[in-house]
Amino acid sequence: MFELKFCGRGGQGVVVASQILGNSFFQAGLYPQCYSMYGGERRGAPVVSFLRVDENKVLLKCEVTQADELVYFDPSLVQVQEVESLLKPGGRILVGGKPDSLPGADYAQYQLGFVDAHAVAGQVGLGRIVNTAILGAYCRFSGRLALDDLIATIRESVPAYLEPNIEAARLGYAEVTMPN
Repeated sequence: MFELKFCGRGGQGVVVASQILGNSFFQAGLYPQCYSMYGGERRGAPVVSFLRVDENKVLLKCEVTQADELVYFDPSLVQVQEVESLLKPGGRILVGGKPDSLPGADYAQYQLGFVDAHAVAGQVGLGRIVNTAILGAYCRFSGRLALDDLIATIRESVPAYLEPNIEAARLGYAEVTMPN
């Protein structure tokens, strides 16, 4: 089983991203479990979502406490203490920002990936909604899911701005950088 934690802000599409990714893994023959933690916060408030994926049914119903991967939609949400306490050694961190946007710390023990998701979303007309750009980058960064599988799920589950969301996923995939 592998476990992911998504961290973002209200309005960026964090919850929808975890659902789309979970559905993509399900379509690929795996068993996902996805849940989110948020309240009636305003746009811009922190939002967290979790995803577990396994080859067998996932029976755990608790918060992810040792993630294999962290996905930050906003680099300002990266907290060194959280990374050190939550991410498994050798884990992956995907940041929706440029490499110089990560708070100063030693991340040498982790695999890092960056995508300027805000620039991608703006380029295709999605404004602040960066989720499909992040998911496209995730496919390439993690190697766990084919981009075509993600795009098939986007086609099934995104009711508006379909083509811009597909283009954002493709651009996110193409533009992710992995410095280490």
